[in-house]
Amino acid sequence: MTLGFMRENLEALRSKGLYRQLRTIDSAQDSWVMLEGRRILNLCSNNYLGLAAHPEVKKSAAQAIEKWGCGSGASRLICGNLALHSELERRLAAFKGNEAALLYSSGYTANLGIIPAIVGKGDMVFSDELNHASIIDGCQLSRARVIVFPHNNLSALEARLRRVANGKSGRKLIVVDSVFSMDGDLAPLPELANLADKYGCLLMVDEAHANGVLGPGGRGMVAHFRLEKSITLAMGTLSKALGSMGGFAVGSSEMVDFLINKSRSFIYTTALSPGAVAAAAKALTILEEEPYLPQKVQSNACYLRGGLKKLGYNTLNSQTQIVPVMVGDAARALEMSRCLLDGGIMAAAVRPLTVPDDTCRIRTTVMATHTHQELDFAINVFEKAGKTLGLI
Repeated sequence: MTLGFMRENLEALRSKGLYRQLRTIDSAQDSWVMLEGRRILNLCSNNYLGLAAHPEVKKSAAQAIEKWGCGSGASRLICGNLALHSELERRLAAFKGNEAALLYSSGYTANLGIIPAIVGKGDMVFSDELNHASIIDGCQLSRARVIVFPHNNLSALEARLRRVANGKSGRKLIVVDSVFSMDGDLAPLPELANLADKYGCLLMVDEAHANGVLGPGGRGMVAHFRLEKSITLAMGTLSKALGSMGGFAVGSSEMVDFLINKSRSFIYTTALSPGAVAAAAKALTILEEEPYLPQKVQSNACYLRGGLKKLGYNTLNSQTQIVPVMVGDAARALEMSRCLLDGGIMAAAVRPLTVPDDTCRIRTTVMATHTHQELDFAINVFEKAGKTLGLI
């Protein structure tokens, strides 16, 4: 069998500025990283609280490995269910104000397992057009009818709900990110909860980019609006603000019991490693003991966003630690990313299929451990790069 189609596809990607390749970092994930022998300011990490390399988090992971070993050995339903897993689930449920929680091997596999478990053929899913790829893929795997509505457009969503209100029977699910990962803006959760109640829909909220950085004590936007009892379930990750690896769902005890029995990406996946679970648990402890950390992240985001706007950059409707810098086409975004790297900043160029054509951007993210001096440095590099490329 010829593999020429691969070569042709790769060449097409290169010609369109859409080719992707790996860069190797030779240091811990932190505010600054070593890349190709250079010390670079990291302005694209989801390690929002700076806990991935925190001494106490590393110590807890090492202690767990010493006691429990490196791997869990099997899926949770075979022999991989360790006391570590159950304890972290108990704590996550309490942290999020829910009855129960369930761990997954990643945020991506959580969405791939949750959505097809609760809706299927004959059901309908209403999905925001800017939802994360894992939500989109989960919807497609479900075999439910997927109805996409314009970003944060409540009237358009209600019009679609109204059209099917008296139609054929079946479950209806509304699913959204609370923080949209490429634009950094927020979903109108109270209004979505009202629509879900009005039209008899389940409501699922992906809090991957809200947990640890928004809401009271970093408990997310669902907690901010006190909607714990108004949504069907929420999903989150351990790999962003908590600096480890994994995903989780929170909801009622019955919902979690249902997922244990029906969610394929939970049933058929080896349980999270002891080190990852212990690291996340310690990070959660630090967050609970240092409640100022989420405010530090948002203060830094406001500082960076203000500086970029003052230069004339379009940061869309960002209200969070995710601060996009609009560029336009893919080639220009790549050129901008290279200029920033030359100036000492790592900030990724985001291109299709991640974002629509002609909305390519530099996606910046801030951490609690960034200083204003470091962010001033970043703003200065953005100014030089923007002038060089004629963007400002």
